Amino acid sequence: MKDIEIPLANITLRGLEFGDSSQPTILALHGWLDNAASFIPLAACLSGYHILAVDFAGHGKSDHRVPGAHYHLMDNVQDLHELVTYLKLNKVLLLGHSMGGIVASVYASCFPENVERLAVIESFGPLTMAADTSPEQLKKSIESRLAMQQKAPRHPDSLETAVKARLMAGDMNKASAQLLMERNLMQTPDGLRWRTDPRLRTISSLRLTEAQANAFIVNVSCPWLTLLGSEGFEKLKVNVDKRKAQVAQLELETCPGGHHLHMDNPRPVAEKISTFFS
Repeated sequence: MKDIEIPLANITLRGLEFGDSSQPTILALHGWLDNAASFIPLAACLSGYHILAVDFAGHGKSDHRVPGAHYHLMDNVQDLHELVTYLKLNKVLLLGHSMGGIVASVYASCFPENVERLAVIESFGPLTMAADTSPEQLKKSIESRLAMQQKAPRHPDSLETAVKARLMAGDMNKASAQLLMERNLMQTPDGLRWRTDPRLRTISSLRLTEAQANAFIVNVSCPWLTLLGSEGFEKLKVNVDKRKAQVAQLELETCPGGHHLHMDNPRPVAEKISTFFS
């Protein structure tokens, strides 16, 4: 495992590299408020692949968006395209967890020529809201951004405190939480500080409608694997049932675990992914 740095046109992304670069490349994308370390347990179980796990903008060790900017999901799709272009990846194997799975599926829809296979964990296309909720959604987004600007960041006094706080949110064992927190924190002369940009916690300005989400999903032409946790998010399972008929080449699998099954119980997840990618 080694650190990587990818300078894009307007932002530098960082991440972790695993395996031999002569092997097929898996580009791994993490979930919201997680980071590239979420793929450390899985990488240890996936032999025969070159894995690049990247921190999204504002996450882990990647740069933050510039002052005054905000974090729109679709901007991550542009970052991903720049990343694939910069690394000259041809027919990449895309792997995404949660938000990373959403970004990966949208990218596979928009740039099918660049994606050989798509595997997502606890994810199945974009989150949606009814069109008539848009005014209230935007209002709440603006209010949350303005409120965030008035709040001083609160930093943990120790790694253990940060791990305990993450565990209180549930759905993760202690070892997994520690991996994420170690990468999301940095030591400074004034103590521990979050690397994570606080703007990530503000409310999204708009959600796609179900019709828009379906337009992306139906346009994915490559083979698509969705892995669900046996104790994963129930709302996600509803979305899978509602949308699965729209995917031409879909494989659905369930493995033991919750939303972070790829961290807490990586071996069965790795076996499913390796079989699918090979």
